[in-house]
Amino acid sequence: MLYRDRLEAGHLLARALHKYQGQSPLVLAIPRGAVPMGRLLASELGGELDVVMVRKIGAPYQPEYALGAVDESGWMYRNPWAGNDPATLEYMETERAAQLELMRRRRELYTPGRAPIDPQGRIVIVVDDGLATGSTMIAALHALRGRHPAKLICAVPVAPPDVLSKIGALADEVLCLQTPVDFHAVGQFYARFDQVEDEQVVEALRSPTASPPASAEGAAPSALKAGAVRMALADVVLEGELHPGDGRRLVVFAHGSGSSRHSPRNRYVAQVLNRAGIGTLLFDMLTLEEDSDYERRFDIELLTQRLLGVVAWLRQRAPGLSIALFGASTGAAAALQVAAQLRPPVDAVVSRGGRPDLAGVAALRRVKCPTLLIVGSLDTEVLALNREALAKLGSVGELVEIPGATHLFEEAGTLEQVADIACGWLGRQLSAAARPS
Repeated sequence: MLYRDRLEAGHLLARALHKYQGQSPLVLAIPRGAVPMGRLLASELGGELDVVMVRKIGAPYQPEYALGAVDESGWMYRNPWAGNDPATLEYMETERAAQLELMRRRRELYTPGRAPIDPQGRIVIVVDDGLATGSTMIAALHALRGRHPAKLICAVPVAPPDVLSKIGALADEVLCLQTPVDFHAVGQFYARFDQVEDEQVVEALRSPTASPPASAEGAAPSALKAGAVRMALADVVLEGELHPGDGRRLVVFAHGSGSSRHSPRNRYVAQVLNRAGIGTLLFDMLTLEEDSDYERRFDIELLTQRLLGVVAWLRQRAPGLSIALFGASTGAAAALQVAAQLRPPVDAVVSRGGRPDLAGVAALRRVKCPTLLIVGSLDTEVLALNREALAKLGSVGELVEIPGATHLFEEAGTLEQVADIACGWLGRQLSAAARPS
C-alpha cells in the first residue's frame, strides 16, 4: 500500500484507533515528520498533542543508518550492531552531546514557555511516520514508560516485522498498518514524503485540537466553560470556580469545616490536576450565613445533599463526564456518602486528611468506586479512624500515609506528595472510567 502523504496515513491510524475516541488520549509525535500526523490524530480522537523529543544517532558517513538514539534526559539506546569498539563508543558519545543540544533548542522553539504535557495516568499514543530501525521509537517509549502513563501505545503506518517484535516489549499496544518484508526506507511507502520544517511543527502544536464529539444526549463536555460559576440547586445558589481541563475528566472538591473554595491546599492540588489535563470544580458547600453557624459545618447530611446537587448539575451539562470527588475533613464524609448513594456512581473518591467515620459504617460498606485515603503519619487520631474506615471499604479502598505529615500537611514537601499521589491515582482511575460518547 502506498500512502498519498502523511495526512492520509494519519487519518488511517485514527480510524484504527477509534476505540480511544472520547478518552482524551495524549498524542505524542516524534519530530519532525510525525507532527502533522499527530495533529490530525489528536483532532480526530479528541485528544491533546505534544512532542516527545528523541534523536537518532546516525552512523559516520551514513547518517540515515541509525547506530542508536537518545532522549531528552540523555539516556541512549545503542543498536546491537553498533558494536563496542572504542572509536564507535567515543563517536556516539560525541553525537549524543550534539543531539542533546539540538533537542534543547528545538524544545525551546516548539513549546516555548511551557513544560511538556505530563503523561502520568493518561492514555498515551506515540506516533511516527514509520519505523526503519526503530531506534527513536525505542528511546521514546523508554522515556515515557518511566513517567507512568495509564497505557502506552505505539502507532505507525509502516514498519518491518523484525523491528515491531522489539517494540512490542516496550509498549502496551502496537498498531502498525502494514509490515512489508521488502523494506528499504520509510519514504518508499509514501507517494509524497516531503521534509517537514520547524515552522510546520510550531504551527501544528499551536493549532487547536478539534472539539470532542457530542454525547448521545446531544451535549458535549466542552459545554463546561472555565471561570466562575453559580450553581442553582433546589434550595440554594452556590458559588464555584470551574476549570474543565480536557473536558472528559473532572474532580469536584468538597472542602472541610471552616473552609471554602479558596482553601489554599485544595487550590494547590487543583492546579496540579489542571496541569495534567484533569478538570476541577472548587465550590462553597455553604453560604456565608450558613457557615457562620458552627453546627452547620458538621451537618454531613446537608453537605451530602449539596454535593449530590452539584454532581447532578454537572451531569446535566456534560453527560458522559467522568467525575471524581476529592474531600477533606468533613467534606470527605460527604463525598463517601455521595459515592454510596448516587446511581450511576461517581468514578472515584479521594480523601485528604478526611473523616470517613462521619459517613457511617453503612455508607462505607455501600461504596463501590475506587477510594483513596491519604493521611499524615503524625495525624494519629485521624489515621486510626481512616484505618477503621479502610476495613469497612474492603477491596475498593486504599490507604496512603504521608511520612512526617500532620493533619493540614503543613510540613515541607508533604502537600506536594499529596498532590502528586492524588494526580497519578486519579489520572489512572478516570482514564479507565472514561468511555467514548
